[in-house]
Amino acid sequence: MKLAARCFILAVISSVSLPTFADVRLPAVIGPHMVLQQKAEVTIWGWCDAAEKVKLKPGWDTATYTTTGSSSAKWSIKLMTPAAGGPYEIVVNGNNKIVLDDIMIGEVWLCSGQSNMEMSVNWGLPYQDEVVNATDKNIRFFYIPKTTADYPQDDVKAGWTICNPEDMKRFSAAAYFFGKTIRQNLNVPVGLINASWSGTPAEVWTPTESINNNPALKQAAARLSPSNWWPVTSAATYNGMINPILKYAIAGAIWYQGEANVKTASTYQELLSTMISSWRNAWQKEFPFYFVQIAPYAGYGDSSSSAFLREAQTKALSTPKTGMIVITDLVDNINDIHPKMKKEVGIRLANYALSETYGKQGIVYKSPFYKNMKIEKDRIRIYFDNADKGLMSKGNTLTEFFIASDDENFVPANAKIENNTVVVWNENIKKPFAVRFAFRNAAMPNLFSKEGLPVNPFRTDDWPVHIVINKK
Repeated sequence: MKLAARCFILAVISSVSLPTFADVRLPAVIGPHMVLQQKAEVTIWGWCDAAEKVKLKPGWDTATYTTTGSSSAKWSIKLMTPAAGGPYEIVVNGNNKIVLDDIMIGEVWLCSGQSNMEMSVNWGLPYQDEVVNATDKNIRFFYIPKTTADYPQDDVKAGWTICNPEDMKRFSAAAYFFGKTIRQNLNVPVGLINASWSGTPAEVWTPTESINNNPALKQAAARLSPSNWWPVTSAATYNGMINPILKYAIAGAIWYQGEANVKTASTYQELLSTMISSWRNAWQKEFPFYFVQIAPYAGYGDSSSSAFLREAQTKALSTPKTGMIVITDLVDNINDIHPKMKKEVGIRLANYALSETYGKQGIVYKSPFYKNMKIEKDRIRIYFDNADKGLMSKGNTLTEFFIASDDENFVPANAKIENNTVVVWNENIKKPFAVRFAFRNAAMPNLFSKEGLPVNPFRTDDWPVHIVINKK
């Protein structure tokens, strides 16, 4: 018995004193089939033993990169990627060996927002012909599952997949058509990272400190209504879905969100700009950020509530390197908050990126925007940016124009196109003061640029937001 006891004690001592070795590990976003941003400094990172030597050999380079695990058992290596191409292999060696195969080099975009970004063919979208032809080895998906966290996380449960009909049906339709258009025009691999969640307000995608350090945003966040279906706590999805990929190099981001913030429209410009700046600071890159203006919808209630949100989105364009597409014409059912025309949304976003980010010429991608107005006796003339080739009406009579005198009472107005301006009037208003265009929840106006893009909704006044347009 004494001998057995001694042997047991020695075994315990040996197990304690002998060193143990942890495997080198990688985050989910660093894996087979991934797309790395071309011609960029990218980071490959993970976990290992403290002081463990880690070697990395990329298939496009003759060099071997080395580093040593930190005292917190983490490692990272920065390296340059070549021009678009592949497939390549990456080998990581430490106490174990990891081989990452089928790595492509191309353009990587983050696709985020709420339900209209999450919406896929599986939601009933009419794109079965696209599904059949969706096999494409040069488009890769990384779908981040819905995750919340009280504190920033360092990993997600996901993996890269090669575009195929089944995965395409489950992936964001707007993101897919964006990526497909980019790939077709640039002829490079495209990686799409989808981090979206139906119903979420922008606060949950924004870091806690960015909200709490701003009294107006903190107060607006406190007014959000709890839900059984989505989080409303500031930073909840940022911590769980965005923070884990902050080291992953991206070309830019596309964003489709805003419906959940209609009731807090007065702070949305600041909120969206703050979120964009926070993401850029976290990535340490002023990447392009292109977003979708929310669509017309009859179910918002008050006749102008969502119009102020669209106005806030327009004002957020003052943030550098941003762009917004207008989709007042891409609505199949005004009583459905989820328009089905996501292919057209994706293409318009891609056209913006192709023009602004990639320098492609000859693409019409900007809607006409209100520039200024001039009172001409009993009429008001409206001037526009992005309307050099003129304007057109899809219909005999221009719709959704309203006019008011200084009494702040808006009434329906007549309007006619004169070259690249619009003249607005009402016979009963002798001293016009302000014009509003498509400034209602359900407004689907028929004024377009000659190239076919809808004019952005606008108002020329800055009267209090409680003003309600009377269409009677």
